[in-house]
Amino acid sequence: MADKVTNYQCPACTGPLHFDSTTGKLVCDYCGSAYEVADIEAQYAQKQQKADAAAASDEKKAAARRAKAADENPVWSEAEASGLSSYSCTTCGAELVCDATTAATTCPYCGNPTVLGGKLSGKLKPEYILPFKMDKNAAIAQLTKYYKGKAFLPKAFKSQNHIAEIQGVYVPFWLFDAEADARGSYDGQVSESHREGDYRVTTTQHYDVRREGTATFARVPVDGSSKMPDEHMDSIEPFDYSELKPFSTAYLPGFLADRYDEDAKTCADRAKTRIENSTAEALRQTLSEYAVVDTREENINVRMKKAHYTLLPVWMLHTRWKEQDFLFAMNGQTGRLIGDLPVDKGRVAVWFARIALPLMAILSWLLYL
Repeated sequence: MADKVTNYQCPACTGPLHFDSTTGKLVCDYCGSAYEVADIEAQYAQKQQKADAAAASDEKKAAARRAKAADENPVWSEAEASGLSSYSCTTCGAELVCDATTAATTCPYCGNPTVLGGKLSGKLKPEYILPFKMDKNAAIAQLTKYYKGKAFLPKAFKSQNHIAEIQGVYVPFWLFDAEADARGSYDGQVSESHREGDYRVTTTQHYDVRREGTATFARVPVDGSSKMPDEHMDSIEPFDYSELKPFSTAYLPGFLADRYDEDAKTCADRAKTRIENSTAEALRQTLSEYAVVDTREENINVRMKKAHYTLLPVWMLHTRWKEQDFLFAMNGQTGRLIGDLPVDKGRVAVWFARIALPLMAILSWLLYL
């Protein structure tokens, strides 16, 4: 239904708006007009509320339609059909088929950014959003730089990986606040050596070392999307949370966005493990005066507090090369990048031959002499 989506359009020419990470404003793709986020948010607030209400009231009907589609459409499996919803683009009328977690997308026909109703409202509404700071050109430049100096990267990979298809995604995160009480018991050793005639005498002193303290943690991040590999999301940290903004759908046009499918309770264990590891490391850092430290016992009690539902900016690129999948993730604020690269075995062999053959020639010459 058209009333379940919102297209953010320029008040001057009705062209599509997108959030510009450089200026922090919403910019028209056609006439170039720029608008403050607060102004567009206020202008579209009522329309977005209607879209959210329409989506909420239509949920039961949508569930019935998905069940019917699963029976009638042999192309989709039952599991796939049950997770898909159909929307209509308010600009061109094209059908938008999205999964259950998609909250913002782009119409593949007219290119208009579309915010889906009911996905980021009510109990599903994020508390904060961290706007993109790097635009697409900066993201492409950062990824291109990442390729440089990779001696064994296949030449064809750079042209076949569709680097221009990199997409900005607002990924759902839970930011956990917590406190940790920690106690540790250690055996600390300090050694001193000196010579006595022909002998070197080493004296080792053993100390019964005890440490305890309390650590406060604010906004420990854990991604709430099962789509995103946890190791990729962890590797692109940290984010600067001083730039967090109260959530507004006006930041979404021009980017994709997902809502969480793993709630705070599900993600709390990962956050707790990170907090325990950080607290234990903080205890051990106070033992630097000892040459050797053996841990006898450590007790860490973590008290989890509030979890803040937040959307964080990530540039994503998924590509295939020789039937293999490669995923790149980039911090949309700092440009920190993680991703696997293929290795050209032929280039490795050539490199090895260029080094090995001269060495073998030199060795043969030395043996001849």
